[in-house]
Amino acid sequence: MLKATVVGAGLAGCEAAYQLAKRGIKVSLVEMKPKKYSPAHHLEDFAELVCSNSLRSNALTNAVGLLKEEMRQIGSLIMEAADANAVPAGSALAVDRIGFSKYITESIKSNKNIEIIYEEMQEIPEDPTIIATGPLTSDALAKAIAKLIDEDYFYFYDAAAPIVTLESIDLNKVYRKSRYDKGEADYLNCPMSQEEFMNFYNELINAECAELHEFEDEKYFEGCMPVEEMAKRGLNTLVFGPLKPVGLEKDGYRPYAVVQLRQDNSEGTLFNLVGFQTHLKFPEQKRVFSMIPGLENAEFVRYGVMHRNTFINSPKCLMETYQCIKREDLFFAGQITGVEGYVESISSGFVAGLNAASLYNIYKEENKTNNKDTSGIIKQDEFNKESVVNRLDKKKIVFSNETVIGALSSYISTSNENFQPMNSNFGILPKLDEEIRDKKLRYEKLAKRSLKSLKKRHD
Repeated sequence: MLKATVVGAGLAGCEAAYQLAKRGIKVSLVEMKPKKYSPAHHLEDFAELVCSNSLRSNALTNAVGLLKEEMRQIGSLIMEAADANAVPAGSALAVDRIGFSKYITESIKSNKNIEIIYEEMQEIPEDPTIIATGPLTSDALAKAIAKLIDEDYFYFYDAAAPIVTLESIDLNKVYRKSRYDKGEADYLNCPMSQEEFMNFYNELINAECAELHEFEDEKYFEGCMPVEEMAKRGLNTLVFGPLKPVGLEKDGYRPYAVVQLRQDNSEGTLFNLVGFQTHLKFPEQKRVFSMIPGLENAEFVRYGVMHRNTFINSPKCLMETYQCIKREDLFFAGQITGVEGYVESISSGFVAGLNAASLYNIYKEENKTNNKDTSGIIKQDEFNKESVVNRLDKKKIVFSNETVIGALSSYISTSNENFQPMNSNFGILPKLDEEIRDKKLRYEKLAKRSLKSLKKRHD
């Protein structure tokens, strides 16, 4: 019997395996627990929630709440498990962590189309495969992935700067300019007087940092030093470093310091704070970075992080189907793709599973056309590759970028020289045709449009 392989029984892997099996495809789900654990995992069951038992907001006026509703409507196993194990948490979806994992584990183990293989996968399988090994991928498999996609596109440390929405920036206080006017004015510049800088500096060096996980240490590369650590080296480290004002004069005036914001998405609705990777706790980031002129009321769609995290430079490596550019029968899913968060990982597993199933069926058809034996594993070289690729292009399953699930797929596959992992947020969705200033009303309209688009596609 022909098989597909899913590596990793986390949230994304279980969702992908379930979607394949649901479509009658035999799946080998490879999981290294309980023989071997990553530094962050402790339970024997699948889909273990490591960092928190909260899957964040359930409100449709929150992008992750909308994403959860999208996943419910298209038949996600993980969302079914979450709703079945929900505990009181106000407007958030929190779950009984043990019951949640047990529900998913039993659903996967009882599925006649899924075979569980308990071992550490050290090489990439040759048959149709989805790699969903998470941000703590084992060293052996990580090396195999790096070899396949090119080491330059594979990262072992996530040093991401905070991202804010353009509409929340006070554009009366900032100005567009590239340093020395080189190239297009792609940066927004937040000028600081000496007094403003000193107030900001004192709060920054005294702000509270997040605790490191036991498997992390405080060894930093000079190129990704936390901004608060740079500041502690001395007063001038920032003004001669990421906040230097040289070349950013306006009307002949040079500010004492300048914080630059760089466009983060093709629509120009999101901007990241250049050089502001940080270990500060999220509330501290909001408090301290809001002292920057122009960012007093900034909406942070993503806070800065620095932690051990294996992920690929997806815009260089993946299609919007989460399919590897270098090998069409290899997919990736979960945080290794650069989606940040539990629910986002589930959505990537869903999309990868659907498209792997589509590819698998094309391979099966090609096999029959060539009168090949269908009792063994499908090999790429058995087929007319051009025929397969042409048919796959027609049959690939892509969700509209008006939905959060589709917008995330688009984000990780769209050219971006400064690619960073991304949470779900309304900033990655296309703008509405009408201008709506009221944020709640605007988000309601975006959610309504998303679910309408999803229903149209699902029907």
